[in-house]
Amino acid sequence: MPAIPGRARAGGFVTAQFVVVIALSLVFFVMVCNAIVYMYGRGVVRAALEEGVRAASPAGSSITACQRAAGDTMQSLLGGRMGTQVRITCALTGDEVRATAVGRFEGWLPGVPDFPFRNEATAVRERLP
Repeated sequence: MPAIPGRARAGGFVTAQFVVVIALSLVFFVMVCNAIVYMYGRGVVRAALEEGVRAASPAGSSITACQRAAGDTMQSLLGGRMGTQVRITCALTGDEVRATAVGRFEGWLPGVPDFPFRNEATAVRERLP
């Protein structure tokens, strides 16, 4: 097919710059997704702690109710490898129920830092009349 006068022939190749820009864009996209997952995981841990102290705060309930409620929330919302890196403990301190979560979420790419955390939730324990 002869070339059309006044128009340059368009080649069908990809330049190295385009490949580098696409690769960097994908790395940036993965890092943004990783940050969103960190925030989701942090929210799940906070919800699990609140469910735990809420379950153990009524009069006559035990500390195992806190552990069970927090564990159920974690299992249903954050199962898998991410959920196994979180340890939740419950304790009675005076008139309060205290739940503590310690763990870390791993970065997905080399160079992306891990996210270590320690969260606590407390609730006042009801007294029997």
